[in-house]
Amino acid sequence: MLELAIGIILCGCAIGAGLALIAGIGPGIGEGNAVSKACEAIGRQPESKGAVTSTMIMGCAIAETTGLYGLVVGILLIFVAPNSFVNILLEAIKNIG
Repeated sequence: MLELAIGIILCGCAIGAGLALIAGIGPGIGEGNAVSKACEAIGRQPESKGAVTSTMIMGCAIAETTGLYGLVVGILLIFVAPNSFVNILLEAIKNIG
C-alpha cells in the first residue's frame, strides 16, 4: 500500500513537471513573432533600427521569463517535491499508527 502511494506521488510529480515545461512553447512562438515583426519594421524603415532592436530585445527578455518560470517549476517538481511529499506521507502514517 505504501509503495502504491509513493508511486502515485512520483507519477503526479512527473506529469506536473511535463505540463510545467509546456510553458516553453508560448515564449518561443511569441519571440519568433516579435523578431519577425521587427525585421519587417527595419526593412520598411532602416533608420529606426536602433529603436526597434532595443524594444524587441526588451520584449523578448520579458517573454522569456514565462518559460523560465515553467522550467523552475518543472525542476522543483522533479527534484524537490517528491521527497517532500513522501516525507509528509511517512509522517502521516507514523502519526496514525
